[in-house]
Amino acid sequence: MNDFHSIRSRIIQIIFAAAFLMIILQLFNLQILNEDYKLMADNQAIYRKVVYPSRGLIIDRKKHVILDNTTLFDLVVIPAQLRQGCDTAALCNILKISQEEFSKRIINSIVKNGRYQPSVFEGLLDEKTHAQIAEKLALFQPAFDLVERPVRKYPYDAAAHVFGYLAEVDPKFLEKYGSEGYRQGDYAGMTGLERTYEKVLMGQRGIQYWNKDNKNRPTQPYEGGKYDTAAVAGSTLYSSLDIELQQLGEQLMQGKIGSVVAIDPKTGGILAMVSAPSYSPTLLTGNQRRKHFSELYTDPRLPLYNRAITGEYSPGSTFKTLQALVGMQEGVITQHTGYPCRGAYFDCGTGKPKCHGAGHSPDLEHAIAQSCNPYFANVYRKILDNPRYPNVDSSLAVWDRYMYSFGLGHKLGVDLPSERGGYIPTPKRYQKVFGPRWHSCNTISNSIGQGEVNSTVLQLTNAIAMIANKGWYYTPHMIDSIEGGDQFGLLEPYRTKNQPVHIPDSMFEAVHAGMEAVMKPGGTGWRLAVPGINICGKTGTVENYYKGKKQKDHSFFAAFAPRENPQIAIACIVENGGFGATVAAPIVSLMLEKYIHDSISDKRKEWIERYSSMKITPARILDEMRKRDSIKLAKDEERARRQLLNSIKEETGIDSEEETATPDPTPAKPKAPTSTKGKTVGLLAPIDEHRKRKTFSQQA
Repeated sequence: MNDFHSIRSRIIQIIFAAAFLMIILQLFNLQILNEDYKLMADNQAIYRKVVYPSRGLIIDRKKHVILDNTTLFDLVVIPAQLRQGCDTAALCNILKISQEEFSKRIINSIVKNGRYQPSVFEGLLDEKTHAQIAEKLALFQPAFDLVERPVRKYPYDAAAHVFGYLAEVDPKFLEKYGSEGYRQGDYAGMTGLERTYEKVLMGQRGIQYWNKDNKNRPTQPYEGGKYDTAAVAGSTLYSSLDIELQQLGEQLMQGKIGSVVAIDPKTGGILAMVSAPSYSPTLLTGNQRRKHFSELYTDPRLPLYNRAITGEYSPGSTFKTLQALVGMQEGVITQHTGYPCRGAYFDCGTGKPKCHGAGHSPDLEHAIAQSCNPYFANVYRKILDNPRYPNVDSSLAVWDRYMYSFGLGHKLGVDLPSERGGYIPTPKRYQKVFGPRWHSCNTISNSIGQGEVNSTVLQLTNAIAMIANKGWYYTPHMIDSIEGGDQFGLLEPYRTKNQPVHIPDSMFEAVHAGMEAVMKPGGTGWRLAVPGINICGKTGTVENYYKGKKQKDHSFFAAFAPRENPQIAIACIVENGGFGATVAAPIVSLMLEKYIHDSISDKRKEWIERYSSMKITPARILDEMRKRDSIKLAKDEERARRQLLNSIKEETGIDSEEETATPDPTPAKPKAPTSTKGKTVGLLAPIDEHRKRKTFSQQA
């Protein structure tokens, strides 16, 4: 019996001991191992505030700060703290939002970051809104707080396509780059240099911990800031850009569609990159960013589109310089080869391509200077019909390799996203189009830089830089160096000297002579010479069609200067600008003078105003603008109609839309707007009547 009681007593002791041990273990788990309650306790006593770093600056080649920072404020919310009390009515009134919108934003914050983590409720407050909230912040705490947010500042209001813009990261971005430290509410570079160099520009966030009072309001740094981590600013980028040259280029391209790119031939550094139309980079900062982005995105002129690296054009007669080099290297011509031009090329039986003026081209120099189409058609056919190759496919493949080596037909690798590679036609393409027995006359348009040949303005400028250097180039780039070193190896591709062709200097000199003659009396660009600068240039006039109808030609011009010691290579296209010497060449001439002389002579300053005020809009763009304006007009009329109906309903109590045709005449009628001609326009006037009054500028 005693043994039984002893065993039972022992079992009871073991049970109590086990229960006690379980309690101890659970307490250890709750207090030491489990972070949930610690987090809840800390959230009650400590406020964790994110400190956003300043993004890295960008400096131009003359040490000007061209991309800077300023400070705006985000209004952030911790949803769990709303139960502590908040004057939501006052906040909605300041932000001009409804209670429904307020609730929607809170729910979105919980979905994105949970109840206990801060989320951006209203980002990038303008100065007035910030002041109103700051004055009454105590009414909204502890749930709401103001957090500094460094945003971009553009001291020169230029180079929007180069810099790119920032935007709040979305779920897709976080899925791809979340491992790099991003979280909901962060901003990141989306285009331009902001995207390419995001890793070095973004910096590192800091954290501040604050004690909270009995009303959960931040009071003083927790433990004197012992556990705070300072924000680390992003690294400064030193660029090759000349911001004054960039500004001049953007001014000259106002009212036009096209692009200008300028490169330092010695380094590959891009001096200017203009895409027109452009936009003010300040439009994509602040709390109106989304509205402005929508307006830019729907603009038929595509101002967000960087035509310098994504626009693909036939290079036109600027391409003849490369044809000449290939012809000489392949031995089918020399610099002394002539051709009896009769106003067109008749050897293919079509009389195409035609020439701008008939006359004998005694040698290569005169052919380049006068841009003789038949001369280069003859050169192209000699290359493709060269007897040293077994067939035209083989000779075209050789021609292709030359063009690839000049940087055409593939991406160059510039340090900007969204670059396109242009196109150089292949034997496979022509076999598909013309069959296996195709011949050189089928593709004769390629001889003058049209047909299937396409390039970007960046590619063409790089080819001109390569001609200036007599066969070598550095990959074009915007950034020369990074503060603190290139820890991610982003600049490595731009340190290598590329020399893909081995053409004798004498052949490049022959092309230089022809390009120099372009700028002399008798050449196609002689009126645009700059005193004191020995320019080597080449005009280009590119045919284009819209809906099967021939439009005004594109204006192209490419050049480098000075011939003896090239400091700049530059190319420009103006869509529908006409002859190369008409619009593109004057723009290039002024930019060359500005860069080399650092000023524009008094005699030529009038040119700046003349070409800046010249408006040229292609027919296809005008059509799209008319469509957009018609749709907008219809929407505005419908909106006005609804406003009138609502006004009538409120004044008369009539609910039926049909009855609004004969409203009670006693109530006061709403005032109708007046047209610019002073005639009254009824709010319910037919759309067609408004369209008759709507005018469109042909040169908007």
